[in-house]
Amino acid sequence: MTRKVAIAGVGYTDLSRKSGRSVLDLATEAAMGACTDAGLPPSAIDGIASFMVSNDSEPCESLATALALPGLRYVMDANGAGQSPCHLVGNATMAIATGAADHVLVFRALNGRSGVRVGASRFAGKSAPYRYPIGYNAYMMYIAMWARRFLHETGQGEQDLAAVAVAQRAYAELNDRAILRTPLTYDGYFASRRVVDPFRLPDCTTEVDGACAVLLTSLDRARDLRRPPAVVAAHAYRAGARPGLDIGNHTMVEDYTRNFTALLREDLYAAAGISTGDVDFAQIYDCFTSTVLMGLEGLGLCERGESGAFVRSGATGLGGSLPVNTNGGLLSEGYVHGMNTVAEAVLQIQGRGGERQSARHDVGVVTSGALIDGSALVLTSDR
Repeated sequence: MTRKVAIAGVGYTDLSRKSGRSVLDLATEAAMGACTDAGLPPSAIDGIASFMVSNDSEPCESLATALALPGLRYVMDANGAGQSPCHLVGNATMAIATGAADHVLVFRALNGRSGVRVGASRFAGKSAPYRYPIGYNAYMMYIAMWARRFLHETGQGEQDLAAVAVAQRAYAELNDRAILRTPLTYDGYFASRRVVDPFRLPDCTTEVDGACAVLLTSLDRARDLRRPPAVVAAHAYRAGARPGLDIGNHTMVEDYTRNFTALLREDLYAAAGISTGDVDFAQIYDCFTSTVLMGLEGLGLCERGESGAFVRSGATGLGGSLPVNTNGGLLSEGYVHGMNTVAEAVLQIQGRGGERQSARHDVGVVTSGALIDGSALVLTSDR
């Protein structure tokens, strides 16, 4: 099914801290934007996929109604979190490649700052009676535990987390859509307040109100549309053993120093017919800075324990050997739950990154997820 489907268009709303709009209105604008970007009428859409956490979004059928679609052949409403964007794009790819749908929108919409805030949510579940009494109840705490162990086992430190935040803010300065564009220095990073060990404020994603969508179609059809195709060369999802009984229960995981990227790397690259040396840029899910370091190592883009030094060398910055999170990432552009991570990869493949455009952009790898399960894509130019 590889190299038969492409992403033909992307759509965004403005990102803000208080949209004053319904989530459905945001979703509709982003979806219409993706159709316009591709040059495809909304009436051609026959598939929609999306996801939500804590009922913070709208189901696909609601968007179909708002767009006045004549009908649907494919729908996927996922009860998932940050692992979902690449996974849903992969599922939509299979639907199109097998003839189950012709044109599929994948979207994420939320009032993530003024409405339901994922970062402030207390996640219930089977393990909650054991977590809540000790104050272990917010997602940043779960990621922080992994981050501290990762740093300890790989001989890295907080200066390496800082390097990620500083590098990505430099990209955000060039991105009109980014919610955080004020320059960030190492001094500024270490002067910021501690949130949960080892994270400071710049280590944490920026919650926003907004929406983002991408439109998939067959590669043959995409070649006739408005934008150069971003070809889906490979997709993969992996969950490790004993991933937990709920979102806060991962205490049975044996290795906190690697995440899902290490599990799917070989199969992902093999399916795309590439090696690590072929990757021109990467868009790595960055709900926190540590996931970027773990992703660089898990994807084989640098050696074990060298991700921080790799970022500090300037390799991931503009003009570096491997640009990473060229929109500023979720840390600085805004937390559209990783859908904008996929969209930025599309813009880079299409050569539409503006001042933050990667010089080499024929092959990009994209990830969705932070811990034991997640998904990834390889996108390429139509070559």
